[in-house]
Amino acid sequence: MRIRDELDKKRPSLSFEFFPPKDDIGFWDLHRTIESLKPLDPTYVSVTYGAGGGTRRKTLDLVQRIKTDIGIESMAHLTCVEATREDLGRVVDSLKMAGIDNVLALRGDPPSGQSEFHVTERGFAHANQLIEFIRGRSEMCIGAACYPEAHPESAGLDIDLEHTKRKVDAGADFLITQLFFDNDHFLSLRERAEKIGIKVPIVAGIMPILSVKQVKRFTTMCGATLPKGLRKKIEAVEDDTEAVRHIGTYHATQQCLALLEADVAGIHFYTLNRSAATRAIYQHIKASL
Repeated sequence: MRIRDELDKKRPSLSFEFFPPKDDIGFWDLHRTIESLKPLDPTYVSVTYGAGGGTRRKTLDLVQRIKTDIGIESMAHLTCVEATREDLGRVVDSLKMAGIDNVLALRGDPPSGQSEFHVTERGFAHANQLIEFIRGRSEMCIGAACYPEAHPESAGLDIDLEHTKRKVDAGADFLITQLFFDNDHFLSLRERAEKIGIKVPIVAGIMPILSVKQVKRFTTMCGATLPKGLRKKIEAVEDDTEAVRHIGTYHATQQCLALLEADVAGIHFYTLNRSAATRAIYQHIKASL
């Protein structure tokens, strides 16, 4: 199944993102977690990709098992980090041989301990180059990232959107946004994208807040902002984990319901490998469709 075909249908897609654990015990625990999601009938599940070979093999194993053993459509992330063209070509070929039809092509963040992205010799500097490379050797469905509040390294919203259009022009079939907590950022992005000729579906990336420390770290890293009212609420109960999760779950649920009212193409949940909050939100909005 090509994800783009599902996004072209009238109903919005609902999907989950996970990252592969580093040890075998965590791997099988996550496998069982994803298996338990099958009754929810998600459109697809995506699996992130480690730099420098850290979790690459586990990503390939996991996406294959999700599709063949569990029976949920899967999408593998693929990044330019510490990879040559030959490395990336072998990964793409492996995905094709495994029957994986979908890939999310990203430049990728610098490896742990590094503050800047460095281009690997015989590698790629930008996601659009990776997308063009994949498109040249495969008919896989390709997703790409976009940023409602601009990439942290970008000089501004307009320039960032130009970079996004290059990804689409290179062959991206759909876009998934970085996380955001104010729907106005998403709606503005969608409107501006249409004006400059970006016609592919844009899926909204949503991350339920699980802890104050964690969400501050993520927003700093990806350039997203917390609305003042939401920040004030979670900081007031910062030491009460359950209270923070309750506020985060409620806010994400209201975000999703409003996005569905605005005819979003899909909602992609950044689960951080924790399914309880996402499952609650998912079941609530699924019932409203």
